[in-house]
Amino acid sequence: QVQLVESGGGSVPPGGSLRLSCLVSGRSGVSTYTMGWYRQAPGKELELVAGITSGGSRNYADPVKGRFTISRDNAKNTVYLQMNSLKPEDTGVYYCAGAPGFGLRSKEREYDYWGRGTQVTVSS
Repeated sequence: QVQLVESGGGSVPPGGSLRLSCLVSGRSGVSTYTMGWYRQAPGKELELVAGITSGGSRNYADPVKGRFTISRDNAKNTVYLQMNSLKPEDTGVYYCAGAPGFGLRSKEREYDYWGRGTQVTVSS
């Protein structure tokens, strides 16, 4: 079984930055997985924030383009989400997700493995 553990959440003022990390463990070959970050704001549905393939191809949700950067270190089995210029509307629980195979994914159901989430709060 594959385990995903997020870290790095917290509370920051608008304009601040955070870097989320997702440690992946439990099965060999996870470095070939497509990985993604999702978020869920209070009272809203889960939404894709960013995704990255094993080869480094990326996709981003429009609201975070130019502010967030997804990256991965396959040697460390870790995926990162660098979040800059944070806004109050970025507040929510952020989840790491993993999908075996290749290619960017855009739908929640395309990811097989999920972490428990880390809280991000942007408030003055």
